[in-house]
Amino acid sequence: MGYPGKSHKTYERPRKPWEAGRMAEEVELMKTYGLRNKRELWKAESILRKYRRVGRMLLASKARGEARADVEAAAVIDRLSRFGILKDGADLDAILSLKITDILERRLQTQVYRQGLANTIRQARQFITHGHIQVAGQRVTVPSYLVKRGDEMTIDYYAGSPLAREGHPERSSKIVARAGGSA
Repeated sequence: MGYPGKSHKTYERPRKPWEAGRMAEEVELMKTYGLRNKRELWKAESILRKYRRVGRMLLASKARGEARADVEAAAVIDRLSRFGILKDGADLDAILSLKITDILERRLQTQVYRQGLANTIRQARQFITHGHIQVAGQRVTVPSYLVKRGDEMTIDYYAGSPLAREGHPERSSKIVARAGGSA
């Protein structure tokens, strides 16, 4: 046991660090989702690995007929559904079929870009880290923040940000169309 105030690694490095196929996939994902380094990708993989491990354990518990397995399975499925990673009405088998892109799509950086608040995925990251984006009225400066399904429509420019003004030159032209103006 370590000191509770000390941060610990939240990811694991690949066992074979110089595997060409995996490295090419990682670079492609980094470009697509605007990740700063592979550590961010490995963190997302760790989140996915954790939920898949829990899914396997719960499937085994249900097969053994344990009473608490149904309650725990419902809690895990509900949590993943709230984040929009799983669809409503999914089962434990759906957890095992999740992919890394399902986690990466729920990041705030990706959501800001997909909603048209930024012109590029990299610009979305810059807006977030500089404090120009809010979620449900709260400024969020973490690009890897996982957005809940209910909070998707509350993502907007922070009220105190210069980007909140309608005529700011860095605002995306998609925003004008989204706000009801002409593009």
